[in-house]
Amino acid sequence: MTYTAFSPLTLHEPGQSITPMLPKGSGLGGLIDAVEPGSLAEQAGVRPGMRVLAVNGHGLRDVVDYQYHAAEERIELALDTPHGPRAVVIEKHPDEDIGIAFDAATFDGTRICANKCFFCFLKGLPKGLRRTLYVKDDDYRLSFLHGNFVTLTNLAEEDWQRLAEQRLSPLNISVHVTDTELRRAMLGYLQAEDVLDQIRRLGSFGIRCLTQIVLCPGVNDGDYLVRSVRELGELYPVVQSVSVVPVGATMQYEERMTATGHEKPDACQPDYARNVISTLRPLQREFRRRLGVSLVYAADEYYLTAGERVPGAALYDGFEQYENGIGMTRRLIDDCRRAQRLIRRRGLQFRPMTVTLACGTLIAPTMRALGDEVSALTGLRFQIVPVENTLFGSRINVSGLLGAGDIIGALRAAGAGDLVMLPRTGLDYFGRHFLDDGAPADVERVIGRPVGYASFWSELLDQALDFQESAQVAAPAPGRSTNGKFWSTG
Repeated sequence: MTYTAFSPLTLHEPGQSITPMLPKGSGLGGLIDAVEPGSLAEQAGVRPGMRVLAVNGHGLRDVVDYQYHAAEERIELALDTPHGPRAVVIEKHPDEDIGIAFDAATFDGTRICANKCFFCFLKGLPKGLRRTLYVKDDDYRLSFLHGNFVTLTNLAEEDWQRLAEQRLSPLNISVHVTDTELRRAMLGYLQAEDVLDQIRRLGSFGIRCLTQIVLCPGVNDGDYLVRSVRELGELYPVVQSVSVVPVGATMQYEERMTATGHEKPDACQPDYARNVISTLRPLQREFRRRLGVSLVYAADEYYLTAGERVPGAALYDGFEQYENGIGMTRRLIDDCRRAQRLIRRRGLQFRPMTVTLACGTLIAPTMRALGDEVSALTGLRFQIVPVENTLFGSRINVSGLLGAGDIIGALRAAGAGDLVMLPRTGLDYFGRHFLDDGAPADVERVIGRPVGYASFWSELLDQALDFQESAQVAAPAPGRSTNGKFWSTG
């Protein structure tokens, strides 16, 4: 049984502002961006544009506070509405979602990174992108909510107390190297604490950690890499995984490497990629034998650049760091093979047509090989168009960082088939913008062909069937992951 009540708020005197009556430091609460139709919140009269100031008397600093205090059978929302303060009482199952979404994950601002990493990707961003893309966050709350990686260098004791109370798990931690002095140098922050001690403290709260090492040739590779992986492995199961990803090319990184005698600071040359894989492979075998998991995972970019076979799904232990570029190619391949089996089993028929697939240069050979398999089965013809990235530079070669301008240029040069399919990862959470602020409608207007968006071959083939039946392509749906939802505008 669910009971809701909508009444004036009684936490304040008539004419008095609500805000001073809330717990000190609680912030201004969260602005409601959407209310799910038919939800408990809608039934209670909660509407977009209202602000949730408190739950059961607890002020809200962010969505984490809201979720923590709303996990009760009876909740009272203190609301600020266009018609004045109101209180809403809702009875529900503790885990039941009442159906409201906020316009931001944090209500008291975002924790900005104070580190000065010479390899920071944001320092290499070109001018003219959306304002929010330049936000250099280092906020443990966004790590818990959306999987952002944080360094733990800006935590005050009150943050640790909150982590102990709310047990925000898992957290994604940018370790880079476990040697404290080298880590301080890499972060450009001499007060950085021993990250292993910090992870142990998180573990004492029951918090699990997904860690990453951004590998910089000549800095934290070689013996430092082996030591870091081994020391993180000793903290299993607090440390659930270690991803090793290549550093992005930035001007400051190149200057640093050149100054130290490295003429080619590219973090993903074929020989270097093969060396990384061969360094990690015995560690993976050791961890599987001792812990039952691989624990450490190399980014897809290393395998593709080295020309080595991408590992099978079992090595990735559930793809915990999929959004960090770990195992995406394996999932793409396996999904394509499953889609082919489904086509055979159901006897699906396609009419001959040309589907143009634009993608990053790194994945293009894989897409071409898979396209040949699907073409032999369906009769569809696939034209693979590798897109050179001029927005961030040619060494940024993944599909998710392509701008509309580069895609349009590549398609105009290559010509387009009956249907154009683009990577969904190139768009923001809502599917409205590319990184250069171009829109899907811009691409379709200039190319003069129907344009669809997909993350997997199964989605692509579904859309190809729908297109053959209706001559229309569905608009891109919201992203699979909430990561990036609150950075999509501005």
